[in-house]
Amino acid sequence: MHEMALTESIVDIICEEARKQGFGKVRVVRLQVGAMAHVEPEALRFCFDAVSRGTVAEGATLDIRRPPGEAWCFDCGKTVAMEERFGACPDCGGRRVQMTSGDELRIDELEVD
Repeated sequence: MHEMALTESIVDIICEEARKQGFGKVRVVRLQVGAMAHVEPEALRFCFDAVSRGTVAEGATLDIRRPPGEAWCFDCGKTVAMEERFGACPDCGGRRVQMTSGDELRIDELEVD
């Protein structure tokens, strides 16, 4: 379950920002977890509840946005929807595609007190 290590990193980042910016409580953590990031949102929520205990993030709500997979196809010159990370272009079948969305994992915003 790599979600535990990911969650520990997220909480570390939040705690570091609390020290830098001087806030004492986090109410909402907005995350982007791409549909092809190989991260289970429910596992992330479960781990967040455990890892955030005793920190400024304890009790915060995780608001997880799931951007779909998209890629740029160099063969047909289009932005295409992707169902798998290393798949072929669904329009032309070309293999020269570069992911542009759907594999991200990042903190977008914190609501704090």
